[in-house]
Amino acid sequence: MKIYAFVLAVVFAAFAWSVNAAATAAETTSYSDPYKMMEVLADNTFSRIARDQGKIAANPEVLRDIVNEELVPYIDSRYAALRVIGNSADLRNTPKEDLLAFVDAFQGYMIATYAGVFTQYRDQKVMIEPSPMAIAEQKIITVKTRVIDPGKPDINIDFKLRRGRDTENWLVFDMVAEGISLLDSKRAELSNLIRQQGLNSVTLLLEEKAKAPITRAEEK
Repeated sequence: MKIYAFVLAVVFAAFAWSVNAAATAAETTSYSDPYKMMEVLADNTFSRIARDQGKIAANPEVLRDIVNEELVPYIDSRYAALRVIGNSADLRNTPKEDLLAFVDAFQGYMIATYAGVFTQYRDQKVMIEPSPMAIAEQKIITVKTRVIDPGKPDINIDFKLRRGRDTENWLVFDMVAEGISLLDSKRAELSNLIRQQGLNSVTLLLEEKAKAPITRAEEK
């Protein structure tokens, strides 16, 4: 499971880590074309991680700040959180403030999760497969990528993206590594807890998990 989380995080970084810098270069990328955008971001991401290794070694909490500032704006946290809840709670009769609290807690939990696995980065490479079709009319698309680690089998990862509400921009809501969905895994992890303990109890649990210090892999 740690390896699964790691490869997801590495490829997800390739999509989102340097998106602000890449997006300003209108001649090379566009929010409305996720394939071109990912090509630029994949190149930028690994140089950024390598450049910040000194800071990360001195204080792994730097990773939490980076994930929060650079990655979170391009994740559809609300959509993903509600998908995780699924039928485990009566969404129609759940107070809005309770749902918002869960979304915030889930986002914080995922930030901590990604920050933790990013400490394991060791210069893996990512290949982004070209778009197989026109996306002008698509609402949800799959972007296929491969993680290349010399001496090991390639790992295939699909990104699930959906258009943001009232915008042409794309947001990530799920990743599928070798046929295993991160969203489905989190739903399986949390849905029974929501049924047994209630949404508010699981919200508090995620908030506590999110507070755990970020430590390097060798410290765990």
